[in-house]
Amino acid sequence: MHITWLGHSSFLLQLADGQNLLLDPWLDGNPSAPKDFVVPPVSAILVSHGHGDHIGDVIPFAKRDNAMVVCNYEISLWLQSKGVERVSSMNKGGSVQVAGVTVTMTHAFHSSSMLDGDKVVYGGEPAGFVLTLPDGRSVYFAGDTAVFGDMALIARLYQPTLAFLPIGDLYTMGPKEAALAVELLGVKQVIPMHFGTFPPLSGTSAGLRALLAGKDVTVLDLSPGTPISF
Repeated sequence: MHITWLGHSSFLLQLADGQNLLLDPWLDGNPSAPKDFVVPPVSAILVSHGHGDHIGDVIPFAKRDNAMVVCNYEISLWLQSKGVERVSSMNKGGSVQVAGVTVTMTHAFHSSSMLDGDKVVYGGEPAGFVLTLPDGRSVYFAGDTAVFGDMALIARLYQPTLAFLPIGDLYTMGPKEAALAVELLGVKQVIPMHFGTFPPLSGTSAGLRALLAGKDVTVLDLSPGTPISF
């Protein structure tokens, strides 16, 4: 699998069979998005919650590619009202198969809403995802969250080896909390996200790396638009 960071908390996952997944796509208006990057056709889009910096480009990509959107029930209703035809609604603890990947929705501590014109629409509860790949490996995408003790249950149930964790602070956990999340999850690799996009998101990957010094964990610094292999 190839992983490409699209800035902030948006990622493109290119699977071995040629199918592509988008996680929390937000490129239009994202100052950290790679310039002139062309997102290839995608089979599915995962949405952790309804805030604009995570759902901003779901509708255009879903309509462009007739992609399946995986999200909670409340967001699915809103997307359908906007003309998105293929939506797979689910809730925490459940799993669905998309593009050959088993997607399990997990808990997250945050909030969720959509700005619809001048109205704020309730977006259900925020979530994270565990993705179990066809080769049996699993990765954990936390979405926006604080650290929480039940991350240990995610480790026990799914044994992820890689975690995508927010580290920016203010709206999510910062490096100190993310370092504890790494310990609870037992992962060996972590991709920091949701940092540096705007000045208030002050957490850094260097700060996380310093807190994990001496531990058998690799902090992967991705450059927007440049894929890495996993």
